[in-house]
Amino acid sequence: MIVKRDGRREEFSKEKLLSGLRKACQKRPISPKVIEDLTEKIVDEITDQYDREVPAMVVGERVMSALRDIDEVAYVRFASVYRRFQEATDFVQAVRKLEEQS
Repeated sequence: MIVKRDGRREEFSKEKLLSGLRKACQKRPISPKVIEDLTEKIVDEITDQYDREVPAMVVGERVMSALRDIDEVAYVRFASVYRRFQEATDFVQAVRKLEEQS
């Protein structure tokens, strides 16, 4: 089960995770195999660490961490949805932070 920010619980969906990764990586030079492998890695890590319930934040942070290493554009795309960017300045701040970490 995934525990959402608002406390709701929903069944974990590997397909939903894969879909989110595909959207973030759309039109980027990332092979479908890399995306599928990343999905498997995240699922394995989560199931190894958590028995029943996983905070949605844990999944989102793992995805962002992995995307940061693979493709910066895909990372910013995912982060914009996950962190609910509202304005252009949110994007600028994310890119600056990414540059600082590089």
